[in-house]
Amino acid sequence: QVQLVESGGGLVQDGGSLTLSCTASGRTFSSYTMGWFRQAPGKEREFVAAIRWIGDSTYYADAVKGRFTISRDNAKNTVYLQMNSLKPEDTAVYYCAATGKYYSGSLTSLGNSYPYWGQGTQVTVSS
Repeated sequence: QVQLVESGGGLVQDGGSLTLSCTASGRTFSSYTMGWFRQAPGKEREFVAAIRWIGDSTYYADAVKGRFTISRDNAKNTVYLQMNSLKPEDTAVYYCAATGKYYSGSLTSLGNSYPYWGQGTQVTVSS
């Protein structure tokens, strides 16, 4: 089992940048495919990005492609979400999530493929 803690959220102006971090407990972080999701007030949770546990292949939602970058540092048990050119519609609580160990499926946007979740960090983009 893995425990996830997000950090790095805050208030930023339209067009600004922010980097979120998600640190995992345990010694097997490198075995987990990691994802970022977000949920805006009154809206359903939506997928943002994912990075595979092996090979570092990535997958992005169309809404963030070209603006956001997901990466991981296995030595630090941390996955990052670099967010550039932020827009007010990016305002949401951002959640880090992990699949089961050695996930063999395709990178997925389906939340139920990620059994482990952090508590979330608020990102607010002002216009």
